Amino acid sequence: MKRLLAGLLFGLATLACAAGLPDRITFLNALERGDMAQARAWLDEGLPPDFSGAQIGNGLMIGAWEGNIALMALFLSRGVDVNAVNAQGETALLHASWKGHLEAVRWLVAQGAQINPSGKAWSALHYAAFAGHGQVLEYLLQQGASPDARSPNGSTPLMMAAREGRDKIATALLAAGADISVTNDAGEDAVRWAMRNNNVFIAREIVGSKKFAALAERPAESWGRAQRSQQVSEQVDALLANARKMMAAGKKDAASKLYREALTALRKAGDMNVQNTKLPGQKAPAAATGLVISAQRYNPDQQTAGLQYATPGAGPVRGAALDAGGRSVANSATPGDATDDSAQAWLQRGRALEAAGRRKEAFAAYARAAALLR
Repeated sequence: MKRLLAGLLFGLATLACAAGLPDRITFLNALERGDMAQARAWLDEGLPPDFSGAQIGNGLMIGAWEGNIALMALFLSRGVDVNAVNAQGETALLHASWKGHLEAVRWLVAQGAQINPSGKAWSALHYAAFAGHGQVLEYLLQQGASPDARSPNGSTPLMMAAREGRDKIATALLAAGADISVTNDAGEDAVRWAMRNNNVFIAREIVGSKKFAALAERPAESWGRAQRSQQVSEQVDALLANARKMMAAGKKDAASKLYREALTALRKAGDMNVQNTKLPGQKAPAAATGLVISAQRYNPDQQTAGLQYATPGAGPVRGAALDAGGRSVANSATPGDATDDSAQAWLQRGRALEAAGRRKEAFAAYARAAALLR
């Protein structure tokens, strides 16, 4: 009888612990706040150390994203793999490099984080170059990172720097021996990307002054349409983070307001980008309706990011509505182009759905936009 009672009590205790474990969003929000006590309590209650929070990944990855070494150390001590990948194939080292957390990058490398992935894959050097984090890039190079690492479509960190106008980073990569003859799967090299985006200093650094004179004589349109990425500002990042917290707390009206403010900030950034990318002698581009952020974290293998422009006469199309997890459900008309999976497009859809009174779908669209912008 005592043994049976003990077994029942153990079963009830196990169920109580399970009931106290977090969902993916609650887990993400707590760890983003740096709530070490809560993280430790969940792990003590039986939470697997590789449990994945929404968008970013496991606790080690969230710690890397936030630059929280103590949080990373906690999850590593409980058995998480330092080279584990999230749903987008990213490791903690890529997160820390993307966010520019040098000390976190150093710590991860010391724990055995892989600097050079095998085959064609995004590397920490790609992420540091694209985001413009020079100190992180220099450290990775010192630790043996390959300056000619190839992304899934064969692009190199030098191409990232050339497209984004990262002068100092391009110089550092060239000094490290980056191969200027490498072309990606589309047959394009770093020089073309630099000229396409009017980053002439980088193009000159790559080919030298004599060869550059010939390049400069070519018409700008011969290089192709510029696709300069628009970085998500700290203001937008903060608005989206607060919006997620409001959603988690059930304060949907407050969350909706924050999402709208993020959209407004993105639009202003888009207007600035139009002015900055206009070449001398060119007509002003069509009015930008927003930003395509597909070269951000969520879908980096496409490597296309830039402005989204208004199309005269374009109207609503048949599309897919969303469930609470941001997944599509068939047979519903959704405002906007359903084939556009950019963050800006989802923000636009969210606003249109909210105006139409379809609040549940609107919040799902906002959540999808937030995931793309992370």
